[in-house]
Amino acid sequence: MSILQAAGEVASFMEAHRIPYAIIGGLALQHWGEPRLTRDVDVTVLIPPEEALETFVDAIVERFRPRIPDARTFALQHRVLLVETLQGVPVDISLAIPGYEEEALRRAVVVEFLGIGPLRLISAEDLIIHKCVAGRARDIEDVEGVLIRHQEHLDLQWIRSWLSEFRAVVEEHDPLHLFETALQKIN
Repeated sequence: MSILQAAGEVASFMEAHRIPYAIIGGLALQHWGEPRLTRDVDVTVLIPPEEALETFVDAIVERFRPRIPDARTFALQHRVLLVETLQGVPVDISLAIPGYEEEALRRAVVVEFLGIGPLRLISAEDLIIHKCVAGRARDIEDVEGVLIRHQEHLDLQWIRSWLSEFRAVVEEHDPLHLFETALQKIN
C-alpha cells in the first residue's frame, strides 16, 4: 500500500465519521513544496465538542492498529495517536486544540489525487507555520521550497501574524525570524 492510499484510507474514515481533519507533514509538503521521501501519514483532527475525545480515540484504535502499547492512554495524555493501517503504514494522528489548529483546519484545501480521490491538505501558509514552529534545519529547507513554488500566492500577513503569536511559546528559537530569514534567502 502506498502512502497516498494509506492517506486515502484515513481520510475516508474521517469523512465517514464527520471529523474535521487535514493531512500535514510529508504528504502536504509533496503538494506544496519540494517533494521528499515520507514513510508515514501525518494528520491533525479536531474532535467536535459533542463527541468525547475518548470515544474518538477508541474508534481509531478499533479501526487502525496501535503502534505502541496502551496507545489510548498515550493519546489522551499527549494528544497524539500512533497507529498504522492494516498494511503497516504508520499514521500519526494529532488531536488539535482550539485556537490556531482549529483555524488551520478551516483553511485546509481539498486536493484531488489520481486514483485516491480528494484529500484535505493543510494550506501552504499553515504548513510554513508548522515548519517554522518545529524549527529544525530540514523544516526550514521545506519552508524555502514552499516559498520558491508559491510565494506570490501566499498570505504572508497570516503567516507573520501566527508566527508572532508562537514567539511567546516556542522557547528554543524564534519562528518568525526563521521565516523572515527563509524569505530573504529565496529572494
